[in-house]
Amino acid sequence: MVSFTSIYLAVTALVGAAIAIPAPVNGTSDLQDLHNRAITSSQTGYHGGFYYSFWTDDGGSVSYDNWDAGTYHVEWKNVGNWVGGKGWSTGSARNINFGGSYNPSGNSYLAVYGWTQGPLIEYYIVENFGTYNPGSGGTHLGTVYSDGSNYDIYSAWRNNAPSIEGTSTFQQFWSVRQQKRSQGTVTTANHFNAWSQKGLRLGRHNYQIMATEGYQSSGSVTMTVS
Repeated sequence: MVSFTSIYLAVTALVGAAIAIPAPVNGTSDLQDLHNRAITSSQTGYHGGFYYSFWTDDGGSVSYDNWDAGTYHVEWKNVGNWVGGKGWSTGSARNINFGGSYNPSGNSYLAVYGWTQGPLIEYYIVENFGTYNPGSGGTHLGTVYSDGSNYDIYSAWRNNAPSIEGTSTFQQFWSVRQQKRSQGTVTTANHFNAWSQKGLRLGRHNYQIMATEGYQSSGSVTMTVS
């Protein structure tokens, strides 16, 4: 239902989607039990008080698990494309806390990801990534300092690509952290304001999640958002 651009901006679009399934009693539950409960097809829904989404192009092997509250766990191997994570069905200029273990092998990233409508915008605040800077396919517009690091600001356009409104042409806004991290706080207002100062204006918020993507890669992630 929703699109999510891959790490190669010029060639791949992604979407995140999913339904709720029962979570394990805690994050240390038996791994076999977790895999028995794994989501392996594109779905969207609610779990543990959070909105979540998962999308896969069905290439390779990927297993997404919802754990307690704002935690999700994913293992992937030799995938084509997948993206998933937890957050909120309606985005805002909130402070997002996140932390966990992020272990990509190849092309992947960890980011606050969301959409707005009127105008239709797909946006990313990238905190960590694998072997490819996911913003580098766009136009570099400067930097913004936030939460202990500079972020490079990029914009890009998608033409006739999947989106939350169906196939459409829309703009992407990117902030890509120079000092990678897998835990901390993202002050989204700092990025929204910096984008606005560059003439990049968001519309009415749709969903907003702390997402992980894998593109033609392998890896694992256990991430908690609040």
